[in-house]
Amino acid sequence: MKKNKSLARCWPDRPEIMSRYTQLLFVCFLLVCFHVCDSDDLYVSHYCSNDTLYNVNSTDGQTYRNNLNSLLSALKSNAARPNGFYNFTAGTGAATVYGFFLCQGGITTSDCQGCTINAGRDILGNCGDKKQAVLWYDSCMMRYSNESIFSVLNLNNSYTQYKPGNAKNQTLLDRALNESFSQIATRAANEDPNSGFKLAFQEANYTSNDNTKLYAMGQCTPDLSSSDCGTCLNSAISYMFDCCSGQEGVRVLLPSCFIRYETFPFYQLPSPPPLEPATPSLPPSSPPPLGEATASSKDTESASTTKIVAIIVPITAILAIVLMVFCFVRKAKKKQNAIHETPESLQYSFAQVQACTNNFALENRIGEGGFGCVYKGTLPNGQTVAVKRLSRGSSQGREEFINEIVLVAKLQHRNLVRLLGYCLEGEEKLLIYEYVPNKSLDYFLFDHEKKSLLNWVTRYKIIRGIARGLLYLHEDSRLKIIHRDLKTSNVLLDQNMNPKIADFGTARLFKIDQSQANTNRIAGTFGYMAPEYALHGLFSVKSDVFSFGVLVLEMISGRKNTKFLQSEAGDDLLGYSWRIWRDGTPLALLDPNIPDPFDKNEVIQCIHIGLLCVQEDLQLRPTMNSVVLMLNSYSDTLQIPNPPPLFGHSTQCPVRQFNSKQDDENTINETVITEPHPR
Repeated sequence: MKKNKSLARCWPDRPEIMSRYTQLLFVCFLLVCFHVCDSDDLYVSHYCSNDTLYNVNSTDGQTYRNNLNSLLSALKSNAARPNGFYNFTAGTGAATVYGFFLCQGGITTSDCQGCTINAGRDILGNCGDKKQAVLWYDSCMMRYSNESIFSVLNLNNSYTQYKPGNAKNQTLLDRALNESFSQIATRAANEDPNSGFKLAFQEANYTSNDNTKLYAMGQCTPDLSSSDCGTCLNSAISYMFDCCSGQEGVRVLLPSCFIRYETFPFYQLPSPPPLEPATPSLPPSSPPPLGEATASSKDTESASTTKIVAIIVPITAILAIVLMVFCFVRKAKKKQNAIHETPESLQYSFAQVQACTNNFALENRIGEGGFGCVYKGTLPNGQTVAVKRLSRGSSQGREEFINEIVLVAKLQHRNLVRLLGYCLEGEEKLLIYEYVPNKSLDYFLFDHEKKSLLNWVTRYKIIRGIARGLLYLHEDSRLKIIHRDLKTSNVLLDQNMNPKIADFGTARLFKIDQSQANTNRIAGTFGYMAPEYALHGLFSVKSDVFSFGVLVLEMISGRKNTKFLQSEAGDDLLGYSWRIWRDGTPLALLDPNIPDPFDKNEVIQCIHIGLLCVQEDLQLRPTMNSVVLMLNSYSDTLQIPNPPPLFGHSTQCPVRQFNSKQDDENTINETVITEPHPR
């Protein structure tokens, strides 16, 4: 048999040596393919504390930066840890940096390494001049701080993300989620400490015909105690239901833990260590004496080599191609399932908006505020929307306007009206929101006949929902947002009478100076404004707390603050509420249209909370986080409230003149966004 010389030049004659070359080639193909798979891990979010800036040009700043670089290098070098977690400390004294990474359970070591390398690069790019930062990728998280963060529970700076689109059956979905995450929180928190994980997965069928599966997981940093891990996961679960009930894909990310569920398998269960295969005992073979190989055996070897090459090389190539196709499909699916708002994905043409509102027909006008008129519309896909046609008072440029739109569109919470898109053509600036069918809260609350639809259970649900939405704006969103005009007409009700706060995040579109916590331009509605804001132009989250307190007292009494007047005492609603509280008869405030039965303790506690919120001294008012906690648990040990302010008779400051007819209809309807600074 004649040898194939071309093959002989490329491949050794000995089959075992050739086999090693083939294996090496195959491994190289695998490495290339896996690199393709791993190189596109998706960035999700990051948070850097603006209160922890350091000067990179100073000596101390350079020392901290050097220690930070050493930390990140150490984290990236240890990304092959079996449990996907590693913590490290760099430096000493005031320049010490503490940090760790955590990879999602079930991903490969290669995935973890790729994600950690990307995170180490991006966390420095996004937060290089900050002493504290956390960054989340699709498959991992990385965190560093100038304070020790090891074994320390952190429930702040949460980030919640969901894909738009409601589940087919929200009741069944919520039931499956409750059951699944209850088990996940328990199992993950009580994971064997020797395993190196605090991680649990759960799969469940949630549709009536069992066609749709739910895939869920929860994971804590393994340095947490069982108690702290359970607390973290349960907090994340609570955020999930507050934000995104009814969505078919949600993740909640915290610095100490995260949860996620989807209707597709987004994870792989960690594989058990492979068993060592039993080696069969074979009789030893006697090699032929040296130098006695026959020409026939040489030809046979050559023929075998040729056959093996002819078989293995195409198979290797085919497997590599299949694997690469799989990797590209996997990448495409990741991108498809990722949740990103981009200017392009949010933009509509003016012609599209004209068509959906029937050229802004008068019969489609559903509201009018300080920023412009609102029209009901229908998109080509059949979705009903609300279109706000902004007045031409905005002086922002195109790029700045679009950047603000993208930021506001990322704010997602079940108690906020969601921004779906925008249109920017010529002088026209339009915002497209989700349509909320049941109009505003004041439409029901202050109408003699419709208010009977608001029993106590519904009113209490609305109060709690508004509190959760406001907490999200103040502390849990990526931006810290002060509404400045919270009132009943800016709370919309969906088909299930769930509240959604409207008209937030619009002030930047009108280029109001937001670097200062005071303003000469008063925005808001008289009767809802805190005294320090109405009289001095000073605003803060405590200004919104005051407005929330007014709204709570209106919900309980069924009366407008600005239209309320007791002829005998000359009280407004706040003064009247305080007087009957002081006299020990708080239930006298309750709207007589609320039918029995109702929980008297809940009513009294809500009055108590409302009065705490409208105290004149802003330092005494609770935060929205405290308000939510008070609304979620009954307590008879709440702080004793001080009297509310009397406008025009404030003990804090003289009355300041401002442009307003003292009327609840007069409002500029503005909001404020400050720099990112979550809870």
